[in-house]
Amino acid sequence: MRTRDAITRASARLDAAGVASPRVDAEILAASVLGVARGRLAVDAAFTAEQLRDFDRLVARRTAREPLQHLTGTAGFRHLDLRVGTGVFVPRPETELLAGWGIAAARAAGTAPIVVDLCSGSGAIALSVAQEAPGARVWAVERSPGALRWLRRNATDRAAAGDPLIAVVAADVTAPRLLDELVDAVDVLLCNPPYVPDGTPVPPEVLDHDPTGTVGGGPAGRASVRPVVARATALLRPGAVIGIEHDETQADAVRAVFAHAARFEAVELHRDLAGRPRYTTARKSAHTGPWQTG
Repeated sequence: MRTRDAITRASARLDAAGVASPRVDAEILAASVLGVARGRLAVDAAFTAEQLRDFDRLVARRTAREPLQHLTGTAGFRHLDLRVGTGVFVPRPETELLAGWGIAAARAAGTAPIVVDLCSGSGAIALSVAQEAPGARVWAVERSPGALRWLRRNATDRAAAGDPLIAVVAADVTAPRLLDELVDAVDVLLCNPPYVPDGTPVPPEVLDHDPTGTVGGGPAGRASVRPVVARATALLRPGAVIGIEHDETQADAVRAVFAHAARFEAVELHRDLAGRPRYTTARKSAHTGPWQTG
């Protein structure tokens, strides 16, 4: 069967199953089976019988709403192709904005800045900073054993490709002495914590396949924010910066957490490409008394 006919047939099946981007997903799966880039799919090429069976099996799994990235084994993030699968949260495109901000902040911090990525998951943010901010020393912190396996695998892959090594730390962000060796030394702290409020409707790809604890952030969706900001208060040097991704409904609450910490200034909300509140940044002040955010 010609690839274009198989893709058209698969697209109809995916569309009927409620997949948001049926044609794109069908083309990506076809390219994966053929071992070529999606842009190199030839309209007059044909699947072998074995390739067609493999393609149909993948399409069937996608119609069951298994994440596309689990089927291909990789997720694109900025300039990286990261390995993902069962046990780790699939990085989302909107998080590239926080990573970009962190990369710019690390570049501006001078020689050999120290960067910490909390709730690192697959390592998307940490590895992007290591790749795009030359000289940065990066720590990636993750508590989940399942996610740690993918994080370490991705870190090893990137080191083999010539990117700088990152330090992988198995720990919870609530640990009271987390990264004590970096107290008052960190230049940039980044975090994409679980932040979807409990009970929020989510797609089957998230509900059935993203691991428990990587999406839900408690009743209000911000259970991790307060401990992250508290630890950042200890880790960041005066003048250093922090960025936290959050749900679009949580901007005021996150700002309030920074205000309560009383050590941050220049608290700023950043929006995603759709105009939704997406992440908040702040700078640790050298001021030691009560501080009001501006």
